[in-house]
Parts: sequence; C-alpha cells; structure tokens
Amino acid sequence: MPDSRSGSAPERHPERSPDLTSQLQTQLQTLRLETFYDLLVALHDNRSESDLLEELVGRACAVLDPAAALALTRDEGGVRGLVTVGWEEPPGADLLLASSLWGELLVSRELVVHRGGTFCGRAFRELLAVPLAFRDEISGMVVMIDKESRGATGGTPTFGKDDERFLGSLAALGGVTLDGLRRVESLVDRSERLEEENKLLKERLVHEVGGQRVIAEAPPMRRTLEIAHRIAPRGVSVLLRGESGTGKELVARLLHEVSGRSGHFVAVNCAAVPESLLEAELFGIEGGVATGVQARIGKFQLADGGTLFLDEVGDMDLALQVKLLRVLQERELVRVGGLHPKKIDVRVVSATHQDLEHKVAGGAFREDLYYRLKGVEIELPPLRERREDIAHLVRYFAERFVRREKLQAPRFERQALSLLLGHEYAGNVRELQSVVEGAIALASDGVVDAALVESLLDSSARPRPAAESPFSEDLQHSPDLAALERSYIEHVLELTQGNKSAAARVLGIDRKTLTRKGF
Repeated sequence: MPDSRSGSAPERHPERSPDLTSQLQTQLQTLRLETFYDLLVALHDNRSESDLLEELVGRACAVLDPAAALALTRDEGGVRGLVTVGWEEPPGADLLLASSLWGELLVSRELVVHRGGTFCGRAFRELLAVPLAFRDEISGMVVMIDKESRGATGGTPTFGKDDERFLGSLAALGGVTLDGLRRVESLVDRSERLEEENKLLKERLVHEVGGQRVIAEAPPMRRTLEIAHRIAPRGVSVLLRGESGTGKELVARLLHEVSGRSGHFVAVNCAAVPESLLEAELFGIEGGVATGVQARIGKFQLADGGTLFLDEVGDMDLALQVKLLRVLQERELVRVGGLHPKKIDVRVVSATHQDLEHKVAGGAFREDLYYRLKGVEIELPPLRERREDIAHLVRYFAERFVRREKLQAPRFERQALSLLLGHEYAGNVRELQSVVEGAIALASDGVVDAALVESLLDSSARPRPAAESPFSEDLQHSPDLAALERSYIEHVLELTQGNKSAAARVLGIDRKTLTRKGF
C-alpha cells in the first residue's frame, strides 16, 4: 500500500507556507502604514532639521532593514545636516555632494536604483536613493544600501517594488516637512529680528542719525547716549572723548538732531586741513585779501543756528586757539582780512582722542579754551568694552553693505562670528565695519568662514612681530621718519589693494589726510 504521504501533494516548509507568507506581507503592510502615521505625528512637532533626518532614517531603517543608510540636507550655503547608519567611517559632506549619485538625483529628480557598484568608497549589492524635494527644489537625499537577511532563508534578500514605493513616499513626506521647517525658520528669524529691533527702539537702543545707525545695547554705550539725550536740548558746549573709530561724529550728529536747532550740522576735521588754511575754513575770508582770492564764508557762518563739530580739536595750533576762544566768548567772528564782526549763534561740539590735560600741562593747548570747550564731557567707550553691540553691528554693516552693493546676503559661520566677537579692535567700530565689508566682498559661495575673517583681522589690525616687519631694515638703516611713514602707508595701500578709504580706516586717519600726504 502506498505511503499516504506520497503522491502529488507538495512538501510544505513552515517558512514558505502561503498562509505564513500572506501573514508576513500583511504585517509588513501594517508596519508601513503605522510608520507613515507615526512619522506624520512626529513631524508635526516643532523639530529641527537634524531631528527630521533622524526620524526619516530611523523610520526607513525599521521597515527596509538596510545594512547602511544616510540622509543629508543642503542649501545654497552647503550641507546643513547629515545622519548616517551602519558606516564604520561615514563619508564626508563634500564627498557626498561630489558623488555621481548626487548629480544623478539632481538630473533625474526621482528614485534611483543601482545593482552592484561602489558609493563613496563602499561596495554594495543594491542601492536605493531618493531626493528630498518640494516644488522642484531638491534640498537633500536619502540613501539605503543592501537589504539585510536577518536570518531569512531562500537566497540574498533584495529591495522590492513595495520598498521603492515606500522610500519614495517617505522622502516626499520628508521634502514637504523640510520645506515647512525652513519656511518656519525664516519666519522665526524675521520675527526675532523685528522683535529685537522693536525692543531696541522702545529702549532707545537704536538711533538713526543722518542715514546711519548708532547701536547701544551695551550698558557703557547706553549711558553715553542717555547723557547725550539729556544735554542735547541745552546750548552748552560738549567735548567728546574716545579712541579713534568709536563714533564721535555720529554722537555729535545725534546731539544736533535731538537739540531741535534749526540750522545745519557742519563738521570740520582740524587735523585734515592745513594750519595755514584752517582759519579761513572756520571763519571765512574777505575778497581781495590776496591776488585772486574771492570772498567766502566759513564753517561757523554755515552752521549759524545749528551745530559746528570740531573733530580732532587737539591738533589746532596755539595762534588759532586764541581766535577760536574769542569767537566762543563773544559769539561773533571776523573773517580773515575783514574788519567788521558778525554775530553768530552756533553750538560747538568738539572731539579728540588725545590727552588734552597733558597738552594743557605742556603748554600745547590753552587751558581757558579747554574749559570753554568742556562744558559737558562725554566719554565714548571703545568697542572692546561694549561687546554686546558687536553682533548687532555686524548685522547692520552686513545688511547695509549688501543693499548698497546689490549683493546676496552671506552666511557667517559660527566660528567666524566667534572671531569677530572676541577681537580687540584697536580701530573700534570703524575697523569692525571694514572687516565685515571686506569679508562679504571676498566671501566664496556666499559663506564667510573663519579663515577669511582671521586673515582680514590679521591684515587690518594685528601688529606684525618685529622679525616679520617689512620695515625692520628701514628702521635699522634710515633715520628718515617721513620716508618710513610713506613706506608704511604704501604697504597698507598694497594690503587694501589700493582702496584709500579702507587704508585710511586701517591707519586710523581721515581719507583727506592720505590725500594731503600725496597718496
């Protein structure tokens, strides 16, 4: 009698049972649906871009079971996020963006499947890659490599069509979420900026003066501006003290604008005008004093009813100091070559970075003029004592420069900002402005990195060691200080590629002084 187990009935294996296969497929389908649901719930939370990548890779690996996986996001500034799973030595961001796979995704804009090959130095049997995209903008990719067997029998496992559809749907969901995250990030940044500016305005921390902004969040600068606001409506003379580049002229303009005076604000740099011409520049000159000389009013008369700002007043010679004192005392002036006094109503604000007390003691500055100018003294703090203002100044200078030059706003790397925040700034705000504008002008691919900022800080402000000085030989062999000065100015002009304004900022002098010296 034949064995009842023989015949046409197929031999059944538990792992290949149709019922078991159907059950596994149902469970896998359920897992995919649950994954989508869980992911939708998770992505609705307030998450960062790195959290999004972690969610995408984690969910994809739970369903697709790859040997290795990665996901990255990028924008015009470069890679923003990178998550890897199953790599002993994860590939670098630059290598990933330089790979042929990334280029293929940019062209195809859809899921890519490869059977056998290498990716960033790693051999694979099978690779699935899909772009993270929304509205035709590709902002990243997700890659799955080599499906794992996990103890299953029946040959090497491969990704199926369902796996491909699942990964494509997952990436589509990730692309939409990523776009939303970036839009929210942009709105939050804009909101924070508006809130910050609103706060500054409410607390009188931001002052628009003559098209420029005086920023004072740091307590020392805030106290300075509080004093300026308090005395501005009074007619008292003001002496502004502070290092070069701290913003003395801006504060002088602020004093004028808040004063309510109806006349003009007129500025004179006493160090930039030759001594022989400064008297006529200040008081005016009558016609016919010398051959070809025409009558001309001076800065005092131009500022009548307003404010006259005497910058670097400490450089004025003694003979002219006597005449200035008389004008301040009598409130009238006589033009060069003139006979008749003219009444004036001028509020004088003067400024210096010199030690006037020392000059008075040495007889180089008149004591009576010193006290006449010093009705109220305001000290402007150096930038190193108001570091809270640096970040606001960087943003302000960057926004103004890109608007003026019609450039795209760059992204400052964190380390670059750290360097700007930590620098000592011998040239103060003027030096910071020069460095920020130079960094934007030289930025590569719209990114200001630490190396660029460091090079600009080195060239603009840090003193060279004596051994490296290009002027060491001149110092040893030439007593001609004028020639040495000229050599140094030429060197600075070479560093600034002939930009006289930038060179003047580095040297801490006025651009007119460079012109007067023959440059």
